[in-house]
Amino acid sequence: MLSSSLLLLSILLGVNDSLGGSDFRICAFNLYHFGDSKSKKNDVMLILARIITRCDVCLLQEVRDSKGKAVPELLQQLKRYDPKHGYGHVASERLGRSDSYREQYVFVYRTDTVTVTGQYQYPDDLPGDEDAFAREPFVVRFKAAKTSIKEFVLIPQHTTPTNTTKELDALYDVLQRVKKMWRTENVMLLGDFNADCGYLAKKNRIKVRLITDSNLFWLIPEDSDTTVRSSTSCSYDRIVVNGPTFNRAVVPSSAKPFNFQTEYGLTEEQALDVSDHYPVEVLLRVVRSRALRSSSSFTKCFSLLALSCLVCHLFIW
Repeated sequence: MLSSSLLLLSILLGVNDSLGGSDFRICAFNLYHFGDSKSKKNDVMLILARIITRCDVCLLQEVRDSKGKAVPELLQQLKRYDPKHGYGHVASERLGRSDSYREQYVFVYRTDTVTVTGQYQYPDDLPGDEDAFAREPFVVRFKAAKTSIKEFVLIPQHTTPTNTTKELDALYDVLQRVKKMWRTENVMLLGDFNADCGYLAKKNRIKVRLITDSNLFWLIPEDSDTTVRSSTSCSYDRIVVNGPTFNRAVVPSSAKPFNFQTEYGLTEEQALDVSDHYPVEVLLRVVRSRALRSSSSFTKCFSLLALSCLVCHLFIW
């Protein structure tokens, strides 16, 4: 009797698992000096693969791949770890004011759920902007048919800690330019904004239009800790959506940091080898096809039947 009950329980769990996996996840991850040296650490690359393959679209920051080998190796690692999905990427030019320190924005995405429909490197010589950004946003438009929003634009930004207030405010101008250029309201801004602790003083928040505009929704809770070090607790990494339509397309309360240290049972030292930041993520609502909804209804009914049988078995036993 007990073995039969356990069999029913495993069936029930399998049914529940089959109902999952339909989320659409957007992530932003500061990889902390990701380049040739880090790409040669097998344990680090495996953890990165585990983290990134959770996401349909993942923005990577602090990519310092001067030799052009680290990103291709990461993509190969993703494909080895998760062969059921295809992975593609788009990358900015190497950005920065110093020749000795330049970074790239890299978007990695699942090719079976996402299509890139446009990209735009924000210029650094617009009249009047006084070179506002050390690393100008690399803006990408995506099509994702399974989501309720269908198509959206992502604006990444890794701010300079000493210039956070100015760069965050200048992002508002980028947003307006992109909305007009692509005639869309479905825009998300995300990345390591350095938007907390000593880098963004409370008295300066009223100077940031990205914060004061009531049409913009900051999704990561203010009390979130997006840093790995136990000695810090700051909500640096953020996700912001433009407009109520996009906000309604977000699964409520799904925006949060992903604590990979706890999730994968790592020591702080091991986690810091990966990054000093946790990735932040958000889920978008998905629209299921009629066939999938019918299948879902069937599996839910089967799940309830299996649960009833399990209760009866345990009671009789």
